[in-house]
Formats: sequence, structure tokens, C-alpha cells
Amino acid sequence: MWGVVPAAGRGSRIQPLAFSKELLPVGSRSDGDTSRPCAVSEYLVERLILGGADKICFVISPGKSDILEYFGDHYDGAQLAYVVQPDAAGLCDAVFRASTVIGDRDDVMVGLPDTVWFPKNALAALPTADLSFLLFPVEQPELFDAVVLDGEQVREIQVKRADAGSNWIWGAFKMSAAGFRDLHSLWLQRGRRDEYFGTLVNGYLAAGGSGIGVKAGDVYVDVGTVKGYRTAMALLDTSAEISRPRSSLRAATPAETAETGMPAFDRSAS
Repeated sequence: MWGVVPAAGRGSRIQPLAFSKELLPVGSRSDGDTSRPCAVSEYLVERLILGGADKICFVISPGKSDILEYFGDHYDGAQLAYVVQPDAAGLCDAVFRASTVIGDRDDVMVGLPDTVWFPKNALAALPTADLSFLLFPVEQPELFDAVVLDGEQVREIQVKRADAGSNWIWGAFKMSAAGFRDLHSLWLQRGRRDEYFGTLVNGYLAAGGSGIGVKAGDVYVDVGTVKGYRTAMALLDTSAEISRPRSSLRAATPAETAETGMPAFDRSAS
């Protein structure tokens, strides 16, 4: 299974930085007996691996060679690949740029590299389906993509709407190989005009597609602002999960995905 890390954004909300925003140090990581700073995007890479990804594609802009230098060709058991997005043309463009290495046989998971969320193994709760979303409750859904459900079926994605009809937002999503192909084809048919994944999904649903929303998320923090950065640091200071060494990574069991126990934080920090 492939994991996609869209890392071509400019990070304008937290500039100026002397490096790519995806390498912003957030918390720390144990490597054997040594503790070191942890780049924010490592949290997503770790979660993709726990969700079952054994190959990960970073989609980067031409000026972000520092990401390649930082991660290299592997992270724990996952092999890494890199694809260039020439211009910051939105999430849909970034995700489908990865099709050049993903091919048409593997399932795909996607998350955002400037976020920190728990439980860390929540992606394992997503079912085998053409399209499924990992959902998190937030206090300010208007800042995100709110997901309106009918039971478990996704009825609508409300992209940064002031009148959001749900306080559940997607934090990551999974597509089967067929679902990835169908959404890619639809995006091309719509003239590549969809910048946000939510608007493409609404078109997909209107055309007869279906999506599932899974409320397996507990805490979600957008680290793309100073407020979010501070919230993430406070969250990680209280989390015993982060102290586990990288060598302990493994795919989660379904029973483990139900474990949370996280403290209450401002989940819409942004």
C-alpha cells in the first residue's frame, strides 16, 4: 500500500522559516538511547506505516530538496519515493502527481504533513472501500473540511464553510486502487479545476460514487500556525505514545485502534 505526503505547500501561515515547513521540529523522538528533535512530517509518515503503508511518496516543490536530504530513501520498513509538483496547485494536483509512481494496482492513503493527531494507529480502522475518511471532532469545523454523514456514508464535504453542518472533519483518507483511478479520471474530466479534495469528492458522490466516514480520531492539531504549533508541543509533552522508539513501529491490530486516552485540547488550533 502507498502513502502519499503532499509536501509542496509554501507554508505561508508560519513563515519565515529557513527550511521546508514539513521539517519544523515538533517534539522529540527516541532513537535507541538518543533523543532527537522530530520533524512534524515524521508523525504522518509514522501513522501511514502503522496504517499499512510500505511505500510512501512525498510530493514536493522544486525548492524542497531538504525534505529528500532529511528522509532519504527509506523510513523504518517503508521505501520512499519523491515526485515534483512544479506549482502549488492544490491538494488534488499533489495527490494525483503521485500516480506516476503509484501505478494502478495499490491502495493509497493520504494525510497532511503539518498535522499531529491521535490515536496514532487510527488509519488501521479504515475499511477496504473505494473511498474512506478518518474523521476527527473539532471545535471550529469552519476552518477545515467538515464531513456530513448519513450513517457511515459521506453525504457531503463542506470545504471551509462558515455554516458547517458537522463538527467532524477529515484528517486523512484511504482509496482502493479502483477508487484512486476513478477519482483521478474524474478530476481530469473536470478540467483539473478542483483545488480542494472535498469539491472533487462532492462531484464523485454526485456521479454515483460513495464514501465512508469513520469516527476513529480523537485529537487533531494543525501545526501550520504559531497557535497550532504551541498546542501540538503541549499535546506531545503529555503523550507517552511519542516516547516509543522508531524501531517499535508495526501495523496496529483492530483492537488497538480503539485505544485513545488522550487529554482534552483545543482541537481546532489553527
